[in-house]
Amino acid sequence: MNNLSDIVAKQFPGKKIVVIGDLVADQFLYGTIARVSREAPVFILRHNETETLAGGAANAAVNIASLGGNAVLVGLVGKDTNGETLAEKLQQSKVDCRYVVGSEKFQTTTKVRVLAGQHYAPRQQVIRIDYENRGAISSKLQSRLKNNFLSAVEEAAAIVFSDYDYGVANAEIIKIAKEVAAARKIPFLADSRFNLRNFQGATTATPNQEEVEQILGKDFTENDCINLCQNLGFESLLVTRGNKGMLLVEKNKPPAHFEAIGSKEPVDVTGAGDTVIAAYALSLASGLSFSEAASVANHAGGIVVMKKGTASVSSDELLTSLVTRENTENAERKIEAYL
Repeated sequence: MNNLSDIVAKQFPGKKIVVIGDLVADQFLYGTIARVSREAPVFILRHNETETLAGGAANAAVNIASLGGNAVLVGLVGKDTNGETLAEKLQQSKVDCRYVVGSEKFQTTTKVRVLAGQHYAPRQQVIRIDYENRGAISSKLQSRLKNNFLSAVEEAAAIVFSDYDYGVANAEIIKIAKEVAAARKIPFLADSRFNLRNFQGATTATPNQEEVEQILGKDFTENDCINLCQNLGFESLLVTRGNKGMLLVEKNKPPAHFEAIGSKEPVDVTGAGDTVIAAYALSLASGLSFSEAASVANHAGGIVVMKKGTASVSSDELLTSLVTRENTENAERKIEAYL
């Protein structure tokens, strides 16, 4: 088995990963409860600050960059304030945005999470407001996305398709992504909120528990996951299960379970799936097996859920977690050998 920390330290830096999909501006509006309104039985929130972070496919790209990879992003934003703010955040995070299309006819998908609390008390999310593009993406914009993707994917080591069901993932561009990955013999990873079946023939996918339940029902079994993996023509299927860890299904291998890393009580799971697929993609692109890549992704996911908001994992954080686990395992093997 590879020394995972060595692979992360030596192979991740500069590895080009193309991320295509739905870009989201994740906004967090922080406020302090001032008083109860006289107009209605509701609190009046005094606004403190609004923070905009990268969400959706943009967050997957940010995580790839924070882990040392060369993240190249393909997607669509509106020529609006939220789109400009998101672009600034991506550039600050060292994501290559040359292939992101901006359009005046598109509204940047934005999720506003309102977090409220009293003075000197933790703020809690009280409501989320979503701003979505109401019309279908035009054929002209789809053509620009396709051409940008074909330009971006030159010399890529892996392709990640992050589908949040906001319109980028149409049949044509999914087909092109699969064909490019097959021709260049690079991994094609899919993360789809509602349309996993549309990615039949991808190398692997990373659905969470709820997304698998939407397909198989709440009482799905390991055999159900094996059948789903086979029916969709995947080489593997990595199911993330929150504090229950991960389940990896591979062709011609028994299912593998990975216990959750760190605390069983996450602080915030927002965007955790983006972190998982980022680490998983870099690992596969670096030559790790599905099982080894899942182990690395499990560590990355365990770190990010202990952070508030839409967060990313740094290479130093991931290395620390991996080295700690490797040292523990080496010590246990020495003790077993001695006994």
